[in-house]
Amino acid sequence: MAFDTILNRLKLSISSDSSHIVLKSRHTGHPESADFSFGIEEEYFLADAATLDVRQSTPSEFFEAVNWSTGGQAMREMLQAQLEVATNVHVEVADAREELRFLRREAASVADQFGLAIMACGTHPTAQWRHSKLSPKRRYEDMIEDLQAVGARNMLCGMHVHVQLPDPSRRFALMCAMIPYLPFFVALSTSSPFWNGHETGLKGYRLAAYDELPRTGLPELFDTEQKYKNYIDALTSSGVIPDESHIWWAVRPSMRHPTLELRAPDSCTHLEDAVALASLYRSIICHLFRNIHKVAGVTTLDRAIAVENKWRAQRYGAESVFASPKGRVRLKDGLADLLERLHRDAEILGCEKELEHCIQILERGTSADGQLRAAREGDGIEAAKRFIAKTTADVGRAIGPLEATLANRVSERC
Repeated sequence: MAFDTILNRLKLSISSDSSHIVLKSRHTGHPESADFSFGIEEEYFLADAATLDVRQSTPSEFFEAVNWSTGGQAMREMLQAQLEVATNVHVEVADAREELRFLRREAASVADQFGLAIMACGTHPTAQWRHSKLSPKRRYEDMIEDLQAVGARNMLCGMHVHVQLPDPSRRFALMCAMIPYLPFFVALSTSSPFWNGHETGLKGYRLAAYDELPRTGLPELFDTEQKYKNYIDALTSSGVIPDESHIWWAVRPSMRHPTLELRAPDSCTHLEDAVALASLYRSIICHLFRNIHKVAGVTTLDRAIAVENKWRAQRYGAESVFASPKGRVRLKDGLADLLERLHRDAEILGCEKELEHCIQILERGTSADGQLRAAREGDGIEAAKRFIAKTTADVGRAIGPLEATLANRVSERC
């Protein structure tokens, strides 16, 4: 591919701290969409390709190979049984989809060369956390020294979405305004019905385990940067945490980027679900930012109701019924009302079809529903593992212009 074609599709810029180059996709849509650029991070389990059981340890050569193959977009996570991939910064949702497809395909291809398979789910059905091994990194060793068994149980995979704002100082007000919407992301992403080889009765068990950690769950009502800074200063000056990267709320301001980071969802087994949820989050951010002066402040009552709804989302997933000051709200009805309010924002961001896919998730069921259905109709939990592995790898074969560029860039380095 000609170099000028690559430049026509991609855009280089410098990071906010001037420490590294950021690769952005150009956009041709609504001018305002560029104000809400975004990126997606996914965590996968690394399993034996034959048995689909989680590998306790994985060779460093694998991580070196997959990092090279993806152009530096794949890396270690806390456990050796995990892999994280991260897209570049995007404006066009089609470009984000293409790159995420590229990353899944490259990760799966390199994994296969090492006798491994990638599995996108919140919890692995048969993984035993007591047998897990840390990745060789001092940060993880220090974390486990502090967290002990609670930290060791963190055999969990999630999806994170970063959205940049036109005015990063408003991230804190938007973080609080986002609280009532977080249960939607939990319910729509549930992919963790099993834990340690047993059905839990929850569609999303991941957060039940994750919330054992400190500084998790829904954020506190710090609606200004100063309130948040006072909190961080208190914890760091007391030696409780080294820095704010140890704040693990379901949504948080990023320490390294001028973004608001969503952390609530399970890792989505279906690629299209991941793109849809990222688009939904981005649309809500856009809506709240454009209407921030009309949005009533989130109260302690609002937060308490959101905490209850988060639990109901974990328990029931797509079949959730949420609480509200006006009474029971079925997830399907609440989502339909939300999407109607986000119509203009979806137009601005060019993601109307992705938001429609959120309704399709409810109609089809989440990954948790698929896993449980596979287990009932097949040979139990083994069928659930096969469902996860097959669905994770089912990313389609069509290569768009951005993915072709990425693949070409990687091949030219080899």
